[in-house]
Amino acid sequence: MALAADDNQLRDALSVANLPTLLLVLARLTGDPKWLEDPYRPSRTIALDENDSGGFSEARQAEIRAAMLAVLREERDDPRSLPPPAEDQIIRMLSISLGDLIPPEYAPVLAEEGLFRAARWQELGAIEGSARTRVLVIGAGFSGICAGLALRRLGLDFTIVERNPDVGGTWLQNNYPGAAVDTPSHLYSYSFAPQAGWSRFYPRQPELLGYLRATARDAGLYPSIQFDTAVVSATWDEPSASWIVRTRSAAGQDGELRAEVLISAVGLFNQPELPDIPGLTTFPGPAFHASRWDHRADLAGKRVAVIGAGATAMQVVPALAGRVARLTVFQRSPQWVAPNPNYLKDVAAGTRLLLEQVPEYRAWYRMRLFWMFQDKLHPSLFKDPDWPHPDRALNAVNDRHRRFFTDHLDAQLAGGGEHLRDALLPTYPAYGKRILMDNNWFTTLRRDDVKLVAEGVTEIDGSTVITSGGQRHDFDAIVFATGWTARRFLHPMHIVGRSHVPLREQWGDDDAWGYLGMAMPGFPNMFILYGPNTNVGHGGSAVFNSECQVNYIADLLRQMADGDIAAVDVREDVTAAYKERVDDAHSRMIWTHPGMTTYYRNAAGRVVTTSPWRAVDFWRMTRHADLQDYRVTSKVAAAAHTMRDANSPDEGVR
Repeated sequence: MALAADDNQLRDALSVANLPTLLLVLARLTGDPKWLEDPYRPSRTIALDENDSGGFSEARQAEIRAAMLAVLREERDDPRSLPPPAEDQIIRMLSISLGDLIPPEYAPVLAEEGLFRAARWQELGAIEGSARTRVLVIGAGFSGICAGLALRRLGLDFTIVERNPDVGGTWLQNNYPGAAVDTPSHLYSYSFAPQAGWSRFYPRQPELLGYLRATARDAGLYPSIQFDTAVVSATWDEPSASWIVRTRSAAGQDGELRAEVLISAVGLFNQPELPDIPGLTTFPGPAFHASRWDHRADLAGKRVAVIGAGATAMQVVPALAGRVARLTVFQRSPQWVAPNPNYLKDVAAGTRLLLEQVPEYRAWYRMRLFWMFQDKLHPSLFKDPDWPHPDRALNAVNDRHRRFFTDHLDAQLAGGGEHLRDALLPTYPAYGKRILMDNNWFTTLRRDDVKLVAEGVTEIDGSTVITSGGQRHDFDAIVFATGWTARRFLHPMHIVGRSHVPLREQWGDDDAWGYLGMAMPGFPNMFILYGPNTNVGHGGSAVFNSECQVNYIADLLRQMADGDIAAVDVREDVTAAYKERVDDAHSRMIWTHPGMTTYYRNAAGRVVTTSPWRAVDFWRMTRHADLQDYRVTSKVAAAAHTMRDANSPDEGVR
């Protein structure tokens, strides 16, 4: 959008600007390097605080804003035509703005995040004769929509099947009170489809769902999506080099689809996990998982139990407090909670104006967020073998993080909440489990109508909940905030490849693995988005990883078309070597620390869901697909195979 704001609107907008971002734009628009030199160097950006003031005095802030106003007046009257910044310039400028030395290897990634250069899949031309290649995508959430956009760019014949009545995936299903994202909205969105008008820095579920609907609608994807359709099974058919996919509609009707390429985009958090508590069926009132919220249940004036104290509970509990008569939270283990000054804040109208109208403001703002939330933390998550206190921390930096979070806890409990400290202070190292954003969690637990029970639930007897310590509590309703069956990838679909051994038997219930989290040997032309070891545990946006994977698949499909290839099947040795690298990296990282339980790892202690890689590592790994990693079947060979089978029907599939 062109700069159209008047002087008063610009003054108001600049009064709420993020000064470190503003200085980057000022330096670019003026071409004057002084704006990134003393006395205009911002203070270092620390933790999750975006450092809006830049650490400047009021007088210096006013000077910067006045200079920017003068430049924007000129820009409004005579818009500049700025060439994209050079990659080394991006690194130098962001390093000054953030107060960190950003490695040069991040330059191309940051350039893509700032839309200064296109992602690789966006540069691929349409595939001629593409109607002969059919692609089936399972799921229309963030990953599925991204895949659809790339497939449309390639000109391929594709269908997205979605079990729900609309797009959205996780953000359609998880509509419980308080549901929100814990990654900044201006980062938790497609790099190629930025939205400047977010109403909150961390938007709630309806706004995220609206963003996905708008993206799919604007791209014209809706006609390519078959809603209310669940995939029951997928079987590789060798003679036709295609997948036979069995579906079931919401009305119970069975169907069949065929596609040469199968892409799963069902995500990680789609099947809720309900604990097997004896007596649960005897509970007389509403009892449901938060991700399947029963909106017909009127909880006002009721005694409500929330079982679980993780990320979902941290959003549900503050949303319910004050709306119900009494709220009791059952916590098996405490979580590390991070303060975040923007978590509960609305985005000011002036900030939205800057993001929408001021040249490059959105780009530099997003690139700052990328470094803050994506990889900055990663080096501190490795075990130091010489660190003398491995029980409480991994290393000296991790120990400082622990003190920082502990200080926040103590500050929140000061003046009457100190009795909760022992129950709320984790004993394991910081980041051993998913770090949670403080959503008025401690403030809520201090309320007179809210009670914390630091015990697990072992039994339900009618309306009575019984804990591991023998406590008995009576309730009118129960909300389960007990997570998802995250380690059971692709459950409950039944998928059978070349070997005729179902994927579920190869993985078991909790030990999924695959090359780049996307491909499994013996399952040709099948790719998994948000698959094993691709979840981001150290922070950042899962959307980024989805874009990386879609880029890889698009590149591979392009090569298949150019090489007249019917099927690619990742090699066993390549996959085994990748799995060994993943496991070796994890053995040296926080998530194999024995001091806590986490859904990241399985019963044998192997980390299954989470990636050990930096964002820049995964971006590099998925930049270009190497056909040497695959067993390749040409279309000529596939046709010959089909002809042999037709002539010798008793020989079966070879």
